[in-house]
Formats: sequence, C-alpha cells, structure tokens
Amino acid sequence: MSDMRQRLKDLADQVRQHRHRYYVLDQPTVSDAEYDALERELRALEEAHPDLADPNSPTRRVGAPPVEAFAKRRHQTPMLSLDNAYSEEELRDWEVKWRKLAPEAEPRYAVELKVDGLSLSLKYVGRELVEALTRGDGETGELVTENARTIADIPLRLPEGAPEQLEVRGEVFLSRKRWEELNQQRDARGEARFANPRNAASGTMKLLDSREVAARRLSFLPWQALWPEGEGANHAQGMARLGAWGFGVMPAHAEGDLEAVMAFIRGQAEARLALPFDTDGVVLKVLDPAMQQRLGATDRVPRWAVAFKFPSTQVTTTVLGITWQVGRSGKLTPVAELEAVEVGGSTVRRATLHNADELARLGLRIGHRVFIEKGGEVIPKVVALVPGEESRDLPAPDIPARCPECAGPVGKTDDEEVAIRCLNPECPAKLVGRVLHFGGRSALDIEGMGEALVEQVVASGRFQQPWELFSLLQDPRSGLAYFSSLERMAERSAQNLIAALDGARVKPLSRWIHALGIPMVGARTAELLAEAHPSLEALWAADEHRLQAVEEVGPKVAAAVRAFVQLHPELPARLAELGIQPTPPVPRDLSALPLAGEVAVVTGTLPSLGREEAEALLKRLGAKVTGSVSAKTTLLLAGDKAGSKLAKAEALGIPVRDEAWLRGLEG
Repeated sequence: MSDMRQRLKDLADQVRQHRHRYYVLDQPTVSDAEYDALERELRALEEAHPDLADPNSPTRRVGAPPVEAFAKRRHQTPMLSLDNAYSEEELRDWEVKWRKLAPEAEPRYAVELKVDGLSLSLKYVGRELVEALTRGDGETGELVTENARTIADIPLRLPEGAPEQLEVRGEVFLSRKRWEELNQQRDARGEARFANPRNAASGTMKLLDSREVAARRLSFLPWQALWPEGEGANHAQGMARLGAWGFGVMPAHAEGDLEAVMAFIRGQAEARLALPFDTDGVVLKVLDPAMQQRLGATDRVPRWAVAFKFPSTQVTTTVLGITWQVGRSGKLTPVAELEAVEVGGSTVRRATLHNADELARLGLRIGHRVFIEKGGEVIPKVVALVPGEESRDLPAPDIPARCPECAGPVGKTDDEEVAIRCLNPECPAKLVGRVLHFGGRSALDIEGMGEALVEQVVASGRFQQPWELFSLLQDPRSGLAYFSSLERMAERSAQNLIAALDGARVKPLSRWIHALGIPMVGARTAELLAEAHPSLEALWAADEHRLQAVEEVGPKVAAAVRAFVQLHPELPARLAELGIQPTPPVPRDLSALPLAGEVAVVTGTLPSLGREEAEALLKRLGAKVTGSVSAKTTLLLAGDKAGSKLAKAEALGIPVRDEAWLRGLEG
C-alpha cells in the first residue's frame, strides 16, 4: 500500500508541475497527449483507491458535486478595505498623515496593480489548502473552498520550506479573453451576457456547483500573505516567495519611494489597458512589515496602505446622429447616437451631451470621431473630439426651434440657465416624465407603472397631473375597467396596479414631497423638508426664510419650493379629497441608535423584507438611506441577485450586510 501511496503522490506532483507550466508560466514541457496520460492514470488510481485519494489532488480542479449552500465563517483577521486616492497630491497627503505616527521611518513602498475581481482568503494548514473564504463583510465570509480548488494558479499544496500554516489573500478574476469566450457561448445558448469580467468572476465564485466553476477557468493573483511571527519578509519578498510556490505573479509591480511610485503610476496609466485582465488602479503598501504592524489600522482601513484609482477608461467611436430628449421639467437634452463600442465592460450606443452649450463647446458634428468615457464608471458621456476631427467640414447639428415632442415653443426660463426647455405646459413628454418620476422607485414606488403604461395613460388625455391618477380609486370598478382597457394590461395586472395606488396613499411624507416633482428637490432634500414640516399643509405654509432654515436648503431650493406652491396652491386640499394621507416622520434622537452616522444602500431581493420595508428599518435604526453606491456609502444591505450595486460596493471596499444582520440590530 505504501508503494501505491507513493505512486499517487508522484503522479499528483507531476500533474501539478505541468499544469503550472502550462496555465501560469505558459511554458509547457510535455505534449498534451503526454499530460493527458498522466492525469488519466492518476484519476484511475484515485477511483480504485478512494481511501488513499488526496483531497487536494490536482484532479479536484475539475470540481466536485454541488453543495446546497455556502457556510459562513469569520475571518481570523478582518479583511479590511482601502482608502482611495485620485491624485498625486492625495497620495502625498496620505504619506504625510502616516509619517506623523512614525516620523523616523523611511518611506519606501511596494506598489502593484489593483486587480478588478473578487477578494479571497486562502488558509493553508500543514501546507495543504484547507479553507477559502470570500471577503464578505470583512468580518465574515462565505466558505468557497471547493470552488477555489478549481482555479489553476491556486496551489493545493505548498512545497517544503513553506510555513506549516499560512493565510494568502488575493483576487479571483476572469481574463478579458475568457470573458469574451464565455459571452459567445452564452449568446449561442440565448442566455444573458456577463456585463463585465469582474461581475462574471464574482458570480462564478458564488456558484454552488464547482464543476461549473472549473469550466469557466478563473485566475488568482495574491496581494497579501499573513506570515507566521518571525518570518520577517517584506511585501515584495513575500510576493516573490508565493510566485515560486506556484501562485500567479503580478505582471506589473515596483518598490521605492513616493517618486518611484508616481513614475510607476504614470507608466501604468496606458500600459494597463493592454493587460489580459481589468484593473482600476494600483495599491501602495509600506514595505517594512514591522512598520505595517506599528501603524496598524482603523476599524475600516489599514493606515499603511492606500489605493490609487485611475481615471475612467476612454475609448473612441463615431457620432452617427444627434437626437433630443424631453424630460419631466421640459429640459431638452442632446444625445449622441454612437457607433457601438465597449466601455468599461458594457456596450455603449448613446451618450449624453448635457445641453446645447456643451454641444457648441465640443464643436461636435455628425460624423466626428470622439472620446467617450463613463462618468463615475456608470453614465456614458462624450468627453472631446479626437485630435484632427475639428478640421473636418461636416454640417453643424440643428438646435431645435420647436419641441421635438409637441412642436411647442422652446427657450430658457432663466437668464442664467444653460438648458433649453419646452415652454408648452401641456407637452405630453413632460407629463410622461413627471408621471414616471411620480411612480418611480425613489418616489412612490408604484409597481406596474412602467413607461409603456404611462405613455398610454398620458395619450388618453384623461389626466393633467400625476396625482389625478388617484381619482380612479374613488370608483374602483371604473378604475379597474380603465386600466384593463389599456394595451397589454390583463385584469390581474390592472387589479395589482389599483392595489399599488391604494397603498401609495399612505406612503411616507418624504416620498410624497419627492414624488411631486418640485424642481431641485431630490429624495434627500425631501426627507429634510418632511422632518422640518410634518405635513403638506405645513410645507405649503412655510415662507422662504423658514425653508432656508432647513439643512441643505438654500435660496434657490427655497425659491423653487415656493414657486411650486404658488403654481399649485390648493394641492394639499386636493390630495386630501383623493384620500391621500402621507405618513409623517416620527421625531427622534438618532445619535444613540445603532446605525447613527451610517450611509446605507439596499440592493437585491431580501428573504422577507421588501425594499421599502428594509429602507424604513435602516432609517429607524439611525441610518441615512440613499439610492446609489458611492464613496460616501458606508453600508450595503444586499439580498439575492444584488447585481451592479454589490459589485461596486465590493470594489470600493464597502461592508456588505444581509437581512439577518439587520434583524439582529432590532433587538
């Protein structure tokens, strides 16, 4: 039996070596047929002698049977996020800040690319891989060991000379080439495409069937090792050791003082675009491990490391046409119709030009080639003409003399305003926009009130204001008949819409204020106004001086509120006639609540709470709730199918919590 055990070990070692040379080094030394023969023999012997099979055998790279769900496990050492810097000046400020804690220290750094993927922690005991945890919320992650075993450049066993126990942290990612191949396969099967490599990698690691994970061929690059006490390697030396043991090696890295770091960053600004994987920045780490230990961390980030984020990726494309959209305020926005191009992992065919002045500033013509980028990595926008394009003799785009939707007059409503607006108060496009906003997720969140339905409602000519929809509840049978008569509205859908309208009558006052579409009053301002004026009657009675006493409300916002009130003086009474009774906020002291100071976002489908219920609970616990993830977000409450908000939160290092955690705070 000892001979068989040794044969299994020898075969496993050979397969590991050849896989590393093939997948990581791209330097195979045997033919595919020779390699296949070795793997077939190993697999056959493991099947014949299952009691001798190694759980970290390279044959496990193809995956194991599905699990029912991932277990949760706490990180022995929290996986903290990183502070971000966006300029050389901010990097210098960061250096000044940490050196105040250690003025005698020599400021030398390791700097490497920040891979855009999913963070993973690998635990080795007896030099064997025994555990793989996702970052999770930084304190607790999901146990995805079987999935990690399928990744070719995660060693399942460390060589002699490696520590008996070691934790290695790094990034799981999907190469751009493999992402494109997977999308082609999904196209052929009629499945939805992966939006970008990062989302594909993250979603793949969450699959319950590791055999499917293996088929997608993920990659892994380490960015930290938690060495046993006394090992003493600095960061660069530690990464070199990991590379020698079979981990992937970061293709671009350097070490030196801050000037060397700046030179590295400038060199990578364009070079990174040619890499086989996505990267959104670089990470600086104080080189000396003893100094890292001394500097320590806050409760959120280490003081000895920072991420420098590159500007948005730019690409070039051709302007095929310019169209004009009419918003709920009547604003006419020019939109560039573009030759389709990939930007930041998605296909872009349209980009905003903001207003006519911006169109003139760019000197844009149909047929020009332009640079486009995603503002904040989300909204496509035209940045500039490609050099040399300005000299081309192309026709200037027409500025509308009439509204493109209603043919009404257009002009500026304020001498200082840039935007051109439709001046026709009865423009159907404006009403469509107002009704969509009224029933939208950030306002009254009336389920079923989509664009196709709203366009039909406006076209019927029955309603002149969004709130007039509630007149349908005064005779429910008549209202049901009205909605049922619209295209693609079955009776059940009409019933659901009537019920949604009925439920909206007692939505929070802040949502009603936001839903009314008062210019310059967004969701946050509406919350502040509702806290200061606990009824619509009170808000209507407030003069500009009292309005400006509200936090974040200045003269322009106050004037906009008063102008809306003067335009609709009887609105509170009219809403009361329609049975609308907005729920006022409950005054309270937030400072002692468990989520005081937190800025939270809700995403995905939670097990038992609806989005509105979850947001209400977060607010009751002291959090400020916003609709989108940003650098100011401190907490993401995520459920199933969380999508892009989860991806952005993880990329920003924002803690991610689940419903069970939130319920636990209720006490």
